[in-house]
Amino acid sequence: MRFKNFCLLMLGASVAISCNRKGGDKQRETTQIGKITIAADESFAPIVDEEAYIFEHSNDSAKVNIVYGTENRVLRMLLNDSVRLAITSRELTADETKILVDRTLPPQTDRFAIDAVTLIVNNASTDTLITLGEIKKTLSGQSQTDVNVVFDNANSSLARYLKDFAGIKELKGRNIYALKDNKEVIRYVASHTNSIGITGFSWLNDPDEDFADAVSKVKIVAVKDDTKKTGYFKPSQTTLALNQYPLTRNLYVINSTGKMGLGTGFAYFILSDRGQRIILRSGILPDSIPTREISLKKNF
Repeated sequence: MRFKNFCLLMLGASVAISCNRKGGDKQRETTQIGKITIAADESFAPIVDEEAYIFEHSNDSAKVNIVYGTENRVLRMLLNDSVRLAITSRELTADETKILVDRTLPPQTDRFAIDAVTLIVNNASTDTLITLGEIKKTLSGQSQTDVNVVFDNANSSLARYLKDFAGIKELKGRNIYALKDNKEVIRYVASHTNSIGITGFSWLNDPDEDFADAVSKVKIVAVKDDTKKTGYFKPSQTTLALNQYPLTRNLYVINSTGKMGLGTGFAYFILSDRGQRIILRSGILPDSIPTREISLKKNF
């Protein structure tokens, strides 16, 4: 009887193993194993690409497919359940949150970095200082300047930021133009001396080869908050940390996966000490500045 039971047990184990093999040895998704598609604001492609690259190389069985788009497209994908992890520059509204909650996928939103909205001019330009008041007048069409102002995309998060900042519904000021993306903004300013470009700070740090030459032909404009008794400041991690540079925006990772899968693992990675060090190297400000450990030897 014991031998019969043993045979039945071994037969069951063999069937289970055989079924697993026929199923293609499918791996169970974890925070470090699996595949996921996420949506990310194209304004932050340099940062997100680096985070995904390091995450995948640290986890051989992880694959993060990134769909870049305008802020509007990214949010539509999240709310339509095309993706369940998104990277944006704003938090969800109450109505947007309700859509996900009603789907039993309440979002977890975490800030992971602070970016600087950066103004650039051609290296030949003598205009290297500007105030917030002057920027608002230019964006609202109240300025008489003949300088062309260019930004990335009419539907981008940057366009929304500029409209909110200037208190206007549309960017229809004189000589204001929407281009294709941030690379095109930098290339335009690099080849036009009578222009100002508005872009994200991360695009100017360690640029890819296809637009590195253009970056070398532009310079950053210092900005002053003329409502305060402060000076002119250029964006840097120091001026961001000290709240001296006035044009800033937050970066958020929105996780509505509802499980401890790869999406949650990637979100945790971005927020981890290692993920924050990647932000630190990009030139913008991480949400939590990683600590440095210094080992002191007794004999030196």
